[in-house]
Amino acid sequence: MLNDTSSILSLLQTRRSGKPRELVGPGPSPTELEQMLTIAARTPDHGNLEPWRFVIVGDDQRDAFEAVLQRALREEEPDAPAAKVEKEHAFSHYQGALVILISAPVQGHKVPVWEQELSCGSAAMNLLLAAHAFGYVPGWVTGWRTYSDVVRNAFCKADEQIAGFIFIGHESRELEDRPRPALDEVVSVWQPPQ
Repeated sequence: MLNDTSSILSLLQTRRSGKPRELVGPGPSPTELEQMLTIAARTPDHGNLEPWRFVIVGDDQRDAFEAVLQRALREEEPDAPAAKVEKEHAFSHYQGALVILISAPVQGHKVPVWEQELSCGSAAMNLLLAAHAFGYVPGWVTGWRTYSDVVRNAFCKADEQIAGFIFIGHESRELEDRPRPALDEVVSVWQPPQ
């Protein structure tokens, strides 16, 4: 039993996602980020396969990251308007830390890929919670970049895919809570078949 249940419950009840474009720096220190990733790796993992990886894109690598995104955009949309080109510049330079979560399932294993993908999603949730516990605001986004072969090839090995881009910074304004489902809409009691 944890000693401070009310604090832990409060942490879980107050977690919010921020919009990466609205985050401000600084992001976590290298030591804080290492602790967050250590917590993220403590995820349910049937078979101890570690079917996920984390790739940190450092502040000094953001120009190179932008180059990958711009190359991907040119391939996806050769005549992209200037606004889209600028959007990739902005995305690659969002403030705070950037961790790219890679889904790395072990193919052909007795543990189904679906279960391995669930483990990857759990690793993401652990990272979001750890960032929140440290006083940061994380934002987990996907979008077209996640599915681009150019971007995927820059970060992934064969049979891997990008599960998301996780930015970790501070809120630039007070976060609004989105509407949450009423429990009676998402929870039911099983009725055995007659």
